[in-house]
Amino acid sequence: MAEIRDLALQAIKTGYLTLEAEEKLRCLMSHHYGQEDFLAFMRLQEAAMQGRVKQESRERLKQRHLSVAIASRT
Repeated sequence: MAEIRDLALQAIKTGYLTLEAEEKLRCLMSHHYGQEDFLAFMRLQEAAMQGRVKQESRERLKQRHLSVAIASRT
């Protein structure tokens, strides 16, 4: 199973956090993890807040909101 730091580093490297990786992170974060994993997760959070990593879940949510807004105009 992937470690938190592996998933975080991959997302930072690619600039994108997939739905699958996000779900794995949620699962891994619900269990005991070490300081290295915690720090990697914090780096990922910081990168996302700075716009260096996009989240697929947020991209889909924005698209859904846009679709609803367009549909309500017609």
